[in-house]
Amino acid sequence: MTTEKTILLVEDNEDDEELTTRALRKAHIANEIVVARDGQQALDYLFGEGAYAGRDPARMPTVILLDIKLPKVSGLEVLQRLRANERTRLVPVVILTSSSEEEDMLKSYEFGANSYVRKPVEFRAFAEAVRQLGMYWMLLNEAAPRR
Repeated sequence: MTTEKTILLVEDNEDDEELTTRALRKAHIANEIVVARDGQQALDYLFGEGAYAGRDPARMPTVILLDIKLPKVSGLEVLQRLRANERTRLVPVVILTSSSEEEDMLKSYEFGANSYVRKPVEFRAFAEAVRQLGMYWMLLNEAAPRR
């Protein structure tokens, strides 16, 4: 199994995707960023199915930045399916969302999210939040050992 660190960004809004990837690059987070534009695409990537059938499913991202409001399969359903699978249950998941609904936050933590971050509306604040996320999850956090 490779030890290359990858970020899986699950985001359907192209502007937020661009802002997130730009902020990570500006923070000198040079890791590969894989983008899934809906919940089904994220699940296919993680489990090596559909368009990702040839991908090694043992190669898990270091962190998943997951929006809640996604087409096809919601972010909360993606999170539930990740936590229900032995292979993916320990992959760190950060909910990165514009939702300010308390119910979304509660369900995210109940379903096993490691963190819940509201996307700031102002660009500089958004870029700073993403920079801090990248620095913490890619450089400081020690992930659970893979079995």
